[in-house]
Amino acid sequence: MAEKKTVRTATKKKAPAGASVNVYGINGKVKGKVDLPEVFTTSFRPDLIRRAVVSAQANRRQRYGPNRSAGMRHATSTWGKGRGVARVQRLSQGRKGAESPNNVGGRRAHPPRPEHSFEKKINTKEKRIAKASALAAVSSEEMVRARGHRFKEGLTLPVVLDDKIESMARTQEILSVLRSVGVEDDIIRAHDGKHIRAGRGKMRGRRYRQPKSILIVATEGSAVLVGAKNLPGVNTVSPREINTELLAPGGDPGRLVLFTKKAFDTLGGEN
Repeated sequence: MAEKKTVRTATKKKAPAGASVNVYGINGKVKGKVDLPEVFTTSFRPDLIRRAVVSAQANRRQRYGPNRSAGMRHATSTWGKGRGVARVQRLSQGRKGAESPNNVGGRRAHPPRPEHSFEKKINTKEKRIAKASALAAVSSEEMVRARGHRFKEGLTLPVVLDDKIESMARTQEILSVLRSVGVEDDIIRAHDGKHIRAGRGKMRGRRYRQPKSILIVATEGSAVLVGAKNLPGVNTVSPREINTELLAPGGDPGRLVLFTKKAFDTLGGEN
């Protein structure tokens, strides 16, 4: 009788209850501490995170397909047998083959169908757990570094900044704050990592690919949400709009996330 093989899955240490992180001022110095909300103790579920991201990407896909009459807009007839030629449909006012899939200008044999749905379903509870798990993963330094992000040693994750940054609208001011905190290297990594896409996509309006950098979370209507968009690889979002795909781009958890103090305090209701 064959032995049963045990499959081991990757695990992540949960943030201990009552753990805290530093609150950094715009000069990069520690101004105080704040307790991590309970959502950061959620167990690590890479399977659900991947499913939630794949589902979100699939549900954005647009259905496509040819016109029902594509390749069939001809007056055709067949010559029948006995002429020593292929018995395909031919133009009524000529001799060229038409409409059949094996003819030049004919219809496609098996085209994509516009009625085909690319949607992938995921249960609401699974989607909620995936989001909480992806949010908890941003507090793990090991996972954030494994994802390729660069930041200075000793920085507590997630990075919580003073609320003064919310009023900054100029990109240079925001970059100066990020430099003071010690995360500017990640912006440089995203800038230097921009490259031409391999494959046909370069002809279809998506010529370049760029690594994902920092996710900045600030309260809705903050000036920083607009000012930081110009930074390479950076995404900005309000707490209400956080989703699994932003926290784990491509389904890979452990993104480097910066919260403003006010936005961080609203995470207490996450589950």
